[in-house]
Amino acid sequence: MLNMLKTEELKLVSEWDKTFPQSEKVDHKKVTFVNRYGITLAADLYKPKNASGKYPAIAVSGPFGAVKEQCSGLYAQTMAERGYLTIAFDPSFTGESGGYPKFMASPDINTEDFMAAIDFLSVREDVDPDKIGIIGICGWGGMALNAAALDTRIKATVASTMYAKHYSTCMPTHLLLEYGEIGNES
Repeated sequence: MLNMLKTEELKLVSEWDKTFPQSEKVDHKKVTFVNRYGITLAADLYKPKNASGKYPAIAVSGPFGAVKEQCSGLYAQTMAERGYLTIAFDPSFTGESGGYPKFMASPDINTEDFMAAIDFLSVREDVDPDKIGIIGICGWGGMALNAAALDTRIKATVASTMYAKHYSTCMPTHLLLEYGEIGNES
């Protein structure tokens, strides 16, 4: 007997609703996928314009309490401008994603959210399943590390978090790329 999860129907905004300008270098569309807990997740997919073939892919989430229309969307769009197919997703219980009650977190479920994003990306015809990475921003850096420890399909992980003894500082991934701190490895 096949047991199918009932998916939640989400109400997704169709117009550009981000806190940053839309790039002319990438195509954007809304997508959904379901995690192993049966929660439907909403994501923004960014793909380089005029893309063809299989692309390396990145799933992005965070900061804690934020939504994909903010920081994670900007990271995803910037990485798509650099040749990656990316998704920025709202974790369970947050933003346009399902799960109730809203505005709560579960380390187990939210780690699974990253692995569900990998499930979604790995079966796409335009993604190279051997070149999938994740970026966890701020509090989601820990969730990204959890997922990377559990899921061998994840080939690269960035935990863009901060450590500050007396002050807060965080350099976004796109700035690290611009300053040459990280780059494409052959």
